[in-house]
Amino acid sequence: MYSEIENYISSLEESLEEIAAQRKQKLKDIADYIRSKNSVNLTFICTHNSRRSHLCQIWSAVMAKYFDIDNIETYSGGTEATAFNPRAVAAIERAGFKIQDPEGENPRYEVYFSDENEPLICFSKTFDDSYNPQKNFAAVMTCSDADENCPFVPGAEKRFSIPYVDPKESDDTPREKETYDERCRQIATEMYYLMSKV
Repeated sequence: MYSEIENYISSLEESLEEIAAQRKQKLKDIADYIRSKNSVNLTFICTHNSRRSHLCQIWSAVMAKYFDIDNIETYSGGTEATAFNPRAVAAIERAGFKIQDPEGENPRYEVYFSDENEPLICFSKTFDDSYNPQKNFAAVMTCSDADENCPFVPGAEKRFSIPYVDPKESDDTPREKETYDERCRQIATEMYYLMSKV
């Protein structure tokens, strides 16, 4: 794992106490599900699959590797497809990831957290896209809009809801970069907590 990401992860421990008790319980519920399975597919879902669901997919994969949990595959999707937002991409770059951007309307970014591991392939797609598992997966709803508008996720054997505030609210404002970094860090912290309980 890149040293910059390891340093970032080490700095998260001090933030664990900031996670509310009710939220910790929701994360523990996902950890319990993971522990109950021989192999696990987690599909993180938000409306546009452009920000929060990607950050969750990436950080959950990294934290699984960090805690030596090798039976997890992580995915993301939306109720509609747009593109992995460049502001969210920039936030994970600032956290220490290396990104290969093939460009285009909906680029398939290669997201590296280590030279020894295959990159995560991140692009916007609907949750039922053929790239994602079609059955035997847990749907993890990362926004309240997708949670409300998608009451049934075909093929999901379990469903969890851990909505995050959309950093999009700060787009084109002086707080844009700060907001994306805050959301990136919040998600990293919560995925750290989740995987530490597996």
